[in-house]
Amino acid sequence: MTQPREVWVFIEQDGGNVAPVSLELLGKARELADQLDGKVCGLLLGDGVADRADMVIHHGADEVLLAQAPELGVYRTLPYARVAVDLVKGRQPYIFLLGATPVGRDLAPRIASACWAGLTADCTSLQIGDFEFRDEVYKDLLYQIRPAFGGNIIATIVNPETRPQMATVREGVMKMEQPDEARRGVITQVAPQFDPADLVVEVLEREMRLPSCDLKGASVVVAGGMGVGSKEGFDLIAGLAHVLGGEVGASRAAVDAGFIEKEHQVGQTGVTVRPRLYVACGISGAVQHCAGMDQAGTIVAINSDPSAPIFQLAHYRIVGDLHEVIPQLISAYRGTAK
Repeated sequence: MTQPREVWVFIEQDGGNVAPVSLELLGKARELADQLDGKVCGLLLGDGVADRADMVIHHGADEVLLAQAPELGVYRTLPYARVAVDLVKGRQPYIFLLGATPVGRDLAPRIASACWAGLTADCTSLQIGDFEFRDEVYKDLLYQIRPAFGGNIIATIVNPETRPQMATVREGVMKMEQPDEARRGVITQVAPQFDPADLVVEVLEREMRLPSCDLKGASVVVAGGMGVGSKEGFDLIAGLAHVLGGEVGASRAAVDAGFIEKEHQVGQTGVTVRPRLYVACGISGAVQHCAGMDQAGTIVAINSDPSAPIFQLAHYRIVGDLHEVIPQLISAYRGTAK
């Protein structure tokens, strides 16, 4: 009997709090595994995290590979990489997905390098398909899709020869499916083995700062681009966001120009958002900014350029000077609210 092809997801957690991107990836992994007649495995590393295994199963995993040890209590590159590489070499998964978070971006290339596997970073879409090269057809490959060349094209990358096929995926790009608490799966205990060299780095102290905005969880995002014109111009954006009960976002160009802090940046190089309402003010609509935004509920675009690419994505288009349009929107909304 042929062994089912395994689709792995690295379950990122900190203090037992599972990263949302890992749960998002479990839903996508479930979809990919079903197409491959395969199984989904969640790789859960940490210390005292066994109670999170059921959550992983409820979100789509058939099996949880659970490795627990004091050395894994706080993320460190070498101990995590040691456990992951040993398991990958032993189990030889078909696909391995990680979140494109600071942890995922650190861990994924370590695993790929040790296993001589290909790795595509910051994917915005994943599909299963065939690939033909020099009269040879490779079946059921992972199409790893992401913007390239500064967002000017969408590249589809395949890895025909080595396994696993590895990719990191941006937070918020994949839809998080509702957990099925009736799902049952297998929890496989893994005994991690470390080399003394894996433990040369010690964590003496951790200091964490909460972000000033929550773009990913916001149901309304009002974002500004270069068309806002200045740091003071973002007061208008903040005013509209305030009356709508939303968060302030920005394009990379606005952040690079110093109009607003980077934690407000939306898109491929910032935060992938999927709000109920997205208002784009003075944003041209480059591919890397709009990554994953096709899942937003309603998109309103305000731009003085009638041919701006953002209008192709928007449900409602307002051609005009945002400095004139936004005060009218605020006034109209307040009047309606009364």
